[in-house]
Amino acid sequence: MKTMSFQASLAAALMLAATWLASPVSAQTQSPPAPAQSVAQPAPAGPPPMAPGASAPAAQEPSASTPAAPTAPPAATVSTTAKPDAAAVAPAMKELSPWVMFMSADVIVKAVMIGLAFASLMTWTVFIAKSIELSVASTKLRSALKKIAEARSLAEAQMALGTKQGILPSFLAAALREARMSAGLSSDAGIKERAASSFSEIVRAEQRRIRIGMGVLATIGSTSPFVGLFGTVWGIMNSFIGISKSQTTNLAVVAPGIAEALLATAIGLVAAIPAVIIYNHFSRVTKGYLELVSRASGAAGRLLSRDLDRSHGSVHSRAAE
Repeated sequence: MKTMSFQASLAAALMLAATWLASPVSAQTQSPPAPAQSVAQPAPAGPPPMAPGASAPAAQEPSASTPAAPTAPPAATVSTTAKPDAAAVAPAMKELSPWVMFMSADVIVKAVMIGLAFASLMTWTVFIAKSIELSVASTKLRSALKKIAEARSLAEAQMALGTKQGILPSFLAAALREARMSAGLSSDAGIKERAASSFSEIVRAEQRRIRIGMGVLATIGSTSPFVGLFGTVWGIMNSFIGISKSQTTNLAVVAPGIAEALLATAIGLVAAIPAVIIYNHFSRVTKGYLELVSRASGAAGRLLSRDLDRSHGSVHSRAAE
């Protein structure tokens, strides 16, 4: 009896040892299971007691057909896929310099910008030209008025001025022509009236001449903002069309088109503001020059009146003799 109990105990020990040797081999090659997903495996039960007289079975070797111990499911894989960087996805923003914006603009917007740039160039050209013209004309007229300030007749005034061309010599020539053509007429009032009419024509011609270019400044100053606004509206319209096509409102996509459109308005203001300021400046300067022209007309009229009075005085003196 003791021998049979010993054999049963030996068989159970051999079974436990075989099971222990087979399980760690497969478990060591796998990652440790997650705590929440690990399943406790029940300890293998010992063999049933052997009947008396039965021989102890031989130790069973693990074979390929023996199912391996169940392995724990792999731990939940942590997603390592990082979100793409927004800077990498968004298109690289262009350098928003004025030249780059001009080159990237629509054809219509480019035409508007070129037209406004040409208008600005015309504004500064008129400014330089009119400044020189008004300065030279005013200086010459003041000098001529000083020269004839002591003249007593039209002939003496012409000798003082010489052969110079200008507005004052034109007045003196018109007065002498009217006096010569009215020789023999006794009505001095008619002669003065006709001379004044000639002076008015000369003044109006000088006004038209001195105001050349002022209309250009007025036109540029009043229309340039609206032309620039047209370019801006056209550019923003194209930007919204591009947004609808790309189906994105990313600022990196929208900003360049809007900036190109707003550049047209900026150029329009750059052309309009100096034009308005220069126009107002020339209006004041022109008004001062025309006052000098009126002084020259009055001086020629006074000389003509002296000549007429002198001629009548000599006739009366001869008649008295």
